[in-house]
Order: sequence, then C-alpha cells, then structure tokens
Amino acid sequence: MSNLVTATETEIRDFLEENPLWTIENNSLVREIVASNFVSAVGLINSIAILAEKHDHHPDILLYGWNKLRVVLSTHSANGITSRDFSLAKDIDFLIN
Repeated sequence: MSNLVTATETEIRDFLEENPLWTIENNSLVREIVASNFVSAVGLINSIAILAEKHDHHPDILLYGWNKLRVVLSTHSANGITSRDFSLAKDIDFLIN
C-alpha cells in the first residue's frame, strides 16, 4: 500500500461537494449515520464490514447511543485520505441509500 498517495485539498473538496454527508476530521473522512433501531445499526455495521473486506480497507466504526454509527475512513499507511477512502465511502453511501 505504500504506493498510495494522499488526496489533494482539491480532490477532498470535490469529494465533499459530491458526497455532502461526509465531513473531514483529523485528516479522515467521517460520516454519522442514524439507523431506525439498535438491530438495524448492528446490521449496518456488519454490512459495512463485508464491504470493507471486499475493499481490503477497514474503517473505524463506532456504535453509540442505541442507533447511531460513526464511520471514520483514513489510509493509515499513507497518513491521510486516499482514493481507497473515497471508494469505500461511496460504496457505504450506496449501501445505505
């Protein structure tokens, strides 16, 4: 993975314009998701996990409250956001919608 380069500010800005449910925090893409109930939230975690395995790229996922998820994407080996993060974020959005 050492050949991955971090996204430019312009690439990040363009991504955020096209995907407004994602934000930037601490050099990571972040999305907050509210599920309809606890079981749905846990099911969503499992679905994101399967997607992440397909991408071979694994987000941090926090379940809080009883139905809220916080998904954080960053490429640790590149020390920032890369095309892998953009790709997984788009697939997560597709999964939810």
